[in-house]
Amino acid sequence: MENCESLKYRGVLRDARRVVVKVGTHAIATATGRPDRKILKRLVSQICRLRKNGIEVAFVSSGAVAAGVEALGLKARPRQVNDVQMCAAVGQARYINEYERLFAGEGVQIGQVLLTRADFNDRRRATNVRRVLDHLMRAGIVPVINENDAVSDEELKGSTFGDNDRLSSLITKLVCADALVLLSTVEGLLDADGRRVPEVERFSDAVKLVRAGQKGLLSKGGMDSKLAAARAACKGGANVVIANGRKPKVLDLVFSGADCGTFMPASPM
Repeated sequence: MENCESLKYRGVLRDARRVVVKVGTHAIATATGRPDRKILKRLVSQICRLRKNGIEVAFVSSGAVAAGVEALGLKARPRQVNDVQMCAAVGQARYINEYERLFAGEGVQIGQVLLTRADFNDRRRATNVRRVLDHLMRAGIVPVINENDAVSDEELKGSTFGDNDRLSSLITKLVCADALVLLSTVEGLLDADGRRVPEVERFSDAVKLVRAGQKGLLSKGGMDSKLAAARAACKGGANVVIANGRKPKVLDLVFSGADCGTFMPASPM
């Protein structure tokens, strides 16, 4: 039975008109890194339903490096920057081809947007990114966004976005989105006993729950990265949900206000 107290707060998600959906590598890839077509098709269909319901969507997708790892016959994400860039270049083509095919099947056009930290550190460049994303979404086109790993040298400086979690929070603030959904492979933020936490009102409580865990061989994020991104997005005025991207109809559930994932309300302005 759904928690009525939780639904009372989650009701704001039913009124969202512009949202950012970010999906992590392991939520859309097989164990070897290959794009999981079944999951991708399900996720794309849900994004298209949101659009048909009048919600503008910016879609941040990880997975390019992992797809490159699989395509090149590697066993794990490489350590050398040039090798990561090579994997990203190969894998990004794989994913954008899949997305182009799947969205087209739903009658929806997409636009690829690849970004680095430099695009946010310079005001003119950040303004240009905002204008591009605004124009795409208002035209009914879904921006498919990823970090531009193929040309970025920021791994050398240890300042990458962190599996696109930070990138998604920056996008959320930049386009004034009402909500950010971070899709992972777990049901949400888990407590010490492994049970899902339905809602977090204070981030000091959330920090106590997060434990360092394995990030997998193909990605560079983790729950701590998602929590940092969620905190930034909430402070920027957006509601945040962390949920399981492999769960059927997860986006339908989230934006119906159902008790799905972990909900974090926007901080008071």
